[in-house]
Amino acid sequence: MNSEQSIFQESAILLICDEVQQRHDLQTVLNFIGETVVSGSSSNWQHEATECALRPQQFSAAIIAGRSDSRLNQLVHTLCNWEPGLPCILIGEFGSSIEFAAEIRSRITEILPSKLSHQLVLNAIHKAKLFHEHFNRLRDLEEVKDFNMFRSLVGKSAEIGRVRRMMVQVASKEVSVLITGESGTGKEVVARNLHLNSARADKPFIPINCGAIPRELLESELFGHEKGAFTGAVSSRAGRFELADGGTLFLDEIGDMPLSMQVKLLRVLQEKSFERVGGINTLKSDVRILAATHNDLEQMIESGEFRQDLYYRLNVFPIEMPPLRERAEDVPLLLNELISAMESEGRGSVRFNSGAMSCLQRYPWPGNVRELGNLVERMAILYPHHIVGVEDLPVKIRAFTAQTDANHGHSERPDQTGAGSAGEHDSLLPMHGLDLKEYLANLERSLIGQALDDSGGVVAHAASRLHMRRTTLVEKMRKYQMQRSEATVDSGVAEPDSPDEAQTS
Repeated sequence: MNSEQSIFQESAILLICDEVQQRHDLQTVLNFIGETVVSGSSSNWQHEATECALRPQQFSAAIIAGRSDSRLNQLVHTLCNWEPGLPCILIGEFGSSIEFAAEIRSRITEILPSKLSHQLVLNAIHKAKLFHEHFNRLRDLEEVKDFNMFRSLVGKSAEIGRVRRMMVQVASKEVSVLITGESGTGKEVVARNLHLNSARADKPFIPINCGAIPRELLESELFGHEKGAFTGAVSSRAGRFELADGGTLFLDEIGDMPLSMQVKLLRVLQEKSFERVGGINTLKSDVRILAATHNDLEQMIESGEFRQDLYYRLNVFPIEMPPLRERAEDVPLLLNELISAMESEGRGSVRFNSGAMSCLQRYPWPGNVRELGNLVERMAILYPHHIVGVEDLPVKIRAFTAQTDANHGHSERPDQTGAGSAGEHDSLLPMHGLDLKEYLANLERSLIGQALDDSGGVVAHAASRLHMRRTTLVEKMRKYQMQRSEATVDSGVAEPDSPDEAQTS
């Protein structure tokens, strides 16, 4: 590539392939889809990258093709040292012949077969660029140890960005963190990522839901018990504090912990020691405490339901999770992530058209991300491998958005929003692609159905709304097997668009 031209490019893809013809063919494909490419072999790629006058951070992805030997691990490792945020796409028939080192596995965003299609390449590049974009958001922040910290917290909103920045600041600090927010906002996701990015990452992460365990058993669950300590204690048992030794103890729904247990927990936090139920030996506690709650602990303190001294022990560094309704722009990205996870686990697949996406972005989601995940699974069961439209969504979501439109004087249907509607570009092309022909056919059928409904089933009026000839609409109705009611056929309300059309129909 001409180095003078490359100076003016904002980003490029690094193509590494030792076979000259294959490298030429791949570069042709990448150029065809609009990508700037810097290409080279496994021995000279760094020289080519330097010559093109781009900084390492300006490469959005590296594509490695044709290499399937034991040196592939070393090549990917070298690339990651050269540019830590560089995602790698591998092309070739690798099978199980190569086992990638754990520290570089997260940089490999896609493995493609030798026989490629444009759609496979587009999807892989899109996925790699998402990785690169997320990494760059945190590039200037310190102590990013695990890329899952920002990959698992999906979203591009300012609210989720604030959470990521706070996590980076506190992950490696040996302080207690209190994570607050409504149910289903992802508090445990934050806790697990804080653990994974701490010095205790190789030690246990032990969660316990303080609200799900009966009060009389909670002490035993936390501190363990000796044999015969109470009825049913037929043997000694270690508690969560012992299991989490050296690691992290996550106290979920700490607001549901009874006052009697709050006193005992405070003692452990202060003295870093405890005894098992029925025991006399004092055990040392070396755990980091992360706590979470959906309750307003300050209000509980005022009502006498939560101890103020325990609150200050836990609330050294607070992180508040935003509800999904306050970051509606993240809904398309969350849907893509949820669908991808579902597909990778073999639990089906589904897609949402732009009208349905618009409805989902306006719905308040009282159950937050958990409720959104449940919706995706339900739609995948009801409409497997299909495209969900507004009419397929649950009644409560459609009713809410319809009421919202009525309150704001909007008469248009969500499916008829303009091409610039929020989130449409994120939703129309999911990360793993879609069947474009099927998508367009379903969309056309849906719009024709809406036009007929709005026109009371009168074909000529519907054709006018769709800006097409009546005979064209009749042909499309025949194609999609959309039958008109007898009353509509007999009415003959509309005049044909032309004499020729009258003879045709």
